[in-house]
Amino acid sequence: MDFVWKGHIIDSLDRHSLRVRENSYLVCQEGRCAGVFDVLPEQYRNLPLEDFGDRLIIPGMTDLHIHAPQFAFRGLGMDMELLDWLNTHTFPEEAKYRDLDYARRAYGQFTAHLRRSETTRACIFATVHVPATELLMEQLEASGLVTYVGKVNMNRNGPLYLIEPSTFQAVRETRQWLEETAARFDRTKPILTPRFIPSCTDDLLYRLADLRAEFGVPVQSHLSENLGEIAWVRELVPTAKHYGDAYRKFGLLGGDYPCIMAHCVHSDEAELELLRENGVFIAHSPESNMNIASGVAPVNRFLDLEIPTGLATDVAGGSHESMFRAMTHAIQASKLRWRLLDQSVAPLTFDTAFYLATRGGGAFFGQVGAFDPGYELDALVLDDGNLDHPQPLTARERLERLAYLGDERNIHGKAVAGTRLF
Repeated sequence: MDFVWKGHIIDSLDRHSLRVRENSYLVCQEGRCAGVFDVLPEQYRNLPLEDFGDRLIIPGMTDLHIHAPQFAFRGLGMDMELLDWLNTHTFPEEAKYRDLDYARRAYGQFTAHLRRSETTRACIFATVHVPATELLMEQLEASGLVTYVGKVNMNRNGPLYLIEPSTFQAVRETRQWLEETAARFDRTKPILTPRFIPSCTDDLLYRLADLRAEFGVPVQSHLSENLGEIAWVRELVPTAKHYGDAYRKFGLLGGDYPCIMAHCVHSDEAELELLRENGVFIAHSPESNMNIASGVAPVNRFLDLEIPTGLATDVAGGSHESMFRAMTHAIQASKLRWRLLDQSVAPLTFDTAFYLATRGGGAFFGQVGAFDPGYELDALVLDDGNLDHPQPLTARERLERLAYLGDERNIHGKAVAGTRLF
């Protein structure tokens, strides 16, 4: 976990600008960044050094919202809206994970793809099934990635073959899962995961909040993704001021503990203020929001309000696990939103999209997502040698091209918390 890498080193200074240091030295000590230097200081000259020549070195990327069991049907049903898509594809597929042999094959494929991708950390939904969820956690632990994994809770408004039959059983199995996994792994931790308010009864949500406090775990769920979903929550929780207030009412919207809400496409000003007050992270999922016709979130508005925000692939609403693709989709969607809907919210720049994928989402895991001294060292080595071009390009321009044109074949090396994966 102590080493030096040399190359063209790029990370985010802030949401507006990249920091490019060409032909520089990245020093890792005890899994953390000791600094980036133009000339390697004397005290680090005995560390193992790998010179990557003309290659780029960037921070690893954090996927704040991805559904592991949905990886198997990625690319299907992209002509549907959310609720129809759930009933046609998601629920039948997730029911298969009661079969551990199927879960082992499917999760093995998911984990292998995630390990080869730009992602070094992720927040992951599993299914309602405890054995399969623990199997997924075992596979992720062995992969070297750092993740949160959630056993999903849902005891209403779903097919009988999938939903948990009672609040009592849902709470009992969630407690069992938390007891068995809270301290079992080094890199893989549990996160409480009510699917969304329409899928959980009031009593289950209250009991989940009690478990959250007892075990000290974070929370992840969905918020204001789809207009039909928002209207449904209004009927189910009529005393709530808005969708986010419903989570607050049940004790599941952060404040004194970490919380992620995916999407927030249609959050109004009152809901956004509540998220800001409670330090809730927004997981922006641009391709998913387009594919299942939810809309386009006003991401720069979130950042202007200082709501912590990161990027997500949201497989299988998103068709691919690549965070580079998530970056490009975020830029493209924001430009269409700005041009066609609301010119008061500026479109995303490449620098901001890169920030969301690295420093922005990485903050959910602590000091992660940049090469500041003291940050955990997650890093990717990128080789763009197959992307030919006749003109000279700067290191920054080469990175931008990789985001649009590259894939996992351009990832030459990967380290997570100072441990080299490949």
